[in-house]
Amino acid sequence: MYDLIGDIHGHASELKALLTKMDYRETDGVWQHPERKVIFLGDFVDRGPEQVEAVQIAQGMVDSGNALAVMGNHEFNAVAWATPDPQNPDEYLRPHTDKNFKQHRAFLAQVGEGSELHHSMLDWFKTLPLYLDLPEFRVVHACWHPTYLEIADKYTNARNRLLPEAWETSAREGSEAYEAIETLLKGLEIPLKNGHYFLDQSGHKRTDIRTKWWKTESLTYRDLAMVPGSEIEKIPHDPVEAHILPGYDGEKPVFVGHYWMMGEPEPLSEHVACLDYSVAGGRGKLCAYRFDGEKVLTNSGFVWV
Repeated sequence: MYDLIGDIHGHASELKALLTKMDYRETDGVWQHPERKVIFLGDFVDRGPEQVEAVQIAQGMVDSGNALAVMGNHEFNAVAWATPDPQNPDEYLRPHTDKNFKQHRAFLAQVGEGSELHHSMLDWFKTLPLYLDLPEFRVVHACWHPTYLEIADKYTNARNRLLPEAWETSAREGSEAYEAIETLLKGLEIPLKNGHYFLDQSGHKRTDIRTKWWKTESLTYRDLAMVPGSEIEKIPHDPVEAHILPGYDGEKPVFVGHYWMMGEPEPLSEHVACLDYSVAGGRGKLCAYRFDGEKVLTNSGFVWV
């Protein structure tokens, strides 16, 4: 069976502690378990103090067959940051703005921007699939959205990896590939109406809200909004049109990361679990779910450090 691990963000010490807690042991430089495998939910880099080691642990496990992994938005951004824009000389697919540099600078400093190690890690990031649809469960970094999964399939190979020629259009705002990748790796966002807005955690004005896409009942914008608690009163209680949200079919469990949850880990619903419990925030947890074939997810499946 599998142990699914949420966003690590360069916290290798916590990763080793969590693996040890789940009875994995380092043998010949690779963490492994005699009966189980890990699935990493992406976001290995940015923010934390041990980003190179975190990537090396995960890559070693994947390359040796002791783990699987999907791409997070931070791995996508890392590749786009380092990839020249063919249409704009001296520019990159992810613009080198102050905001983007601030988010990514810790990784660049630790890996050595432009170094052989940096390029080798980017090559590995490019091999990460956008999602996994396994017989007993599914994995995607942020949002399982059938429409955008179908679109993404046009830009990926049989192993759900982005095709080399698809990186440019996937990073080009306004393209269908961009919209699909943004949703799968960052979550489903919907625009607020009538001039409403809120401030995100960095103080930036936002007119779109990231949604609790797994919800299925009739809901309002405020019910669905994932915004800082201090900003929730700015989100209107207007109903959201039913066609906007994909919901979730519940055919089998799906695991996501990305959402900076806090508190005691628990499923978002019977069939959806988020494993990002804000280890990079300084007060959070590095969280895993020990999956043993159950159809309905339970609180007892969670383990963390």
